[in-house]
Amino acid sequence: MAWWLFKSEPFKWSWAMQKKKGAAGEEWDGVRNYQARNNMRAMKLGDKGFFYHSNEGLEIVGIVEVCREAHPDSTSDDPRWECVDIRAVCDMPRPVSLKAVKANPCLQEMALVTSMRLSVQPVRAEEWREICRMGGLSAG
Repeated sequence: MAWWLFKSEPFKWSWAMQKKKGAAGEEWDGVRNYQARNNMRAMKLGDKGFFYHSNEGLEIVGIVEVCREAHPDSTSDDPRWECVDIRAVCDMPRPVSLKAVKANPCLQEMALVTSMRLSVQPVRAEEWREICRMGGLSAG
């Protein structure tokens, strides 16, 4: 299994909206960055991800799971753009702020710190465990 981070502006697509989609999940559409698209192409069913509110909130608020592997993005007629579907798994008991991530020496190399603009990012196993710990979850 691999781990990821999905960034969304809450006024466009919030954690509450994601949770309302239930087990069916929702397409993570509209990504128009090659690196983010390639990250989604690498995802497998069951991979987990953090749901991060960007611009407003600036915090990891939940855990999601990939429920459909890469497929054409329904919001584009251009075959270069693909996306995955994700579903909400659980809330982060204590949201983990960007400030807390940046202050943690264990997370200095995390893409959230080094590649701020990238909307879909890989997360290393040790980063996943540390963020889960900070948020009050077991890393399982």
